[in-house]
Amino acid sequence: MAEKFEAKVLLVDDEEQFLEMLSERLETRGLKVNSATSGEEALDLVSDKSFDAIVVDLAMPGIDGIETLRRIKEKRPDLEIIMLTGQATVKSGIEAMKLGAEDFLEKPVDINELLGKISEAKHKRMIVLEKKHKDELKKIMKSKSW
Repeated sequence: MAEKFEAKVLLVDDEEQFLEMLSERLETRGLKVNSATSGEEALDLVSDKSFDAIVVDLAMPGIDGIETLRRIKEKRPDLEIIMLTGQATVKSGIEAMKLGAEDFLEKPVDINELLGKISEAKHKRMIVLEKKHKDELKKIMKSKSW
């Protein structure tokens, strides 16, 4: 069994049965999971909550995975996004990575591989946030006259 770790994850997929199954599998491994069945719903959740990793399905009705990725990165560039698809193409993979996707995995996803990618995304996000906080602290210290 995979090593248990804590992370806050948002799963975005229009296939509700897949979403429920994957949520359960991640929750049994200690992750806190929120889910969304559309890109629109994911954008609302990202506005209100913080996540260590977001897993987005590429093919969804309405706002597809690429557009969801683009809009999330516009709102919250610090969030780490893993794309998931049942019909991967080189073109869509390249486009997702150019827009800032952390990784691109194919369905059916191996749970241990996904857990590894979520762990990497969380670690990378923690480094980015730590640097941001250090930069903010330096700015505050420089602005004080004492």
